[in-house]
Amino acid sequence: MTRLSDVLAALDLERRGDGAFVAHHLDEGHGVVFGGQLLAQAVVAAARTVPDKEVLSIHNVFARGASVEEPLAVTVETIQSGRAFASVTVTTSQSRGACTRAQVLLHAPDPDLIRHADAAPDVEPPSALPAAGADDGWWDVRVVDGVDIADPDVVGLAELRVWSRMPGAPDDLVTSQALLAYASDGFLIGTAMRPHAGVGQSMAHRTISTTVVAQTITFHEPFDAGSWLLLDHRSSYAGRGRSHGMASVFTEEGALVASFSQENMIRAFPEDHTPPPGATSKY
Repeated sequence: MTRLSDVLAALDLERRGDGAFVAHHLDEGHGVVFGGQLLAQAVVAAARTVPDKEVLSIHNVFARGASVEEPLAVTVETIQSGRAFASVTVTTSQSRGACTRAQVLLHAPDPDLIRHADAAPDVEPPSALPAAGADDGWWDVRVVDGVDIADPDVVGLAELRVWSRMPGAPDDLVTSQALLAYASDGFLIGTAMRPHAGVGQSMAHRTISTTVVAQTITFHEPFDAGSWLLLDHRSSYAGRGRSHGMASVFTEEGALVASFSQENMIRAFPEDHTPPPGATSKY
């Protein structure tokens, strides 16, 4: 069973030189490294390379799956670093080649000249909702309105609202941003499936081939990943074997603290890649 200490250990990158790190990973039984972990590690690598600035946004392309059989080499190239902004490229590789590449923008925030933000939706508070799935203690997830994106027979709007917190997580900005990046990866494919009868997230990697192709996160305000955050998901498009979705992230008090979007693949398996009945695809 994964523990918070295991996740934090995966985020504690080993520095091997200027802009070079080694990252270890969680083996969560999927045969490949979870994309949210790779995204979270890219946030940490960028922040440790430019420690005088905050991560503002990250755009990550998932080029190939990362194996659980070997560690990850993380290389950071600084493109520019000035007074207000810095930009770096973070590449995660294994022996087969690059697994992910991220463009990360960092900044030194300025005083407000103007300010506005979307309002949080009016939903049930997390205290009124049951924990979703197995309660393993480190990641508390509660789904608004009891929506079940796993069941292919349950149909609804291409929307999903999820409360998320990681109790006991260190209250520092980089760790919180990394943990939100981890949490953000797992829901938008199921959100895109929701309007379509006979399709559900429980079928992913078994009878339907799915993966996250690219993801972008923008961090608006500081927040604590150990406190409740509402992930308000919506999928705007699905077709041609792809889907697009986005989400806004709010604190329990209603402050908008982050936004993210995702490009996904949702398609039938190529004939020679279909896993045996009951098995999970390695692709």
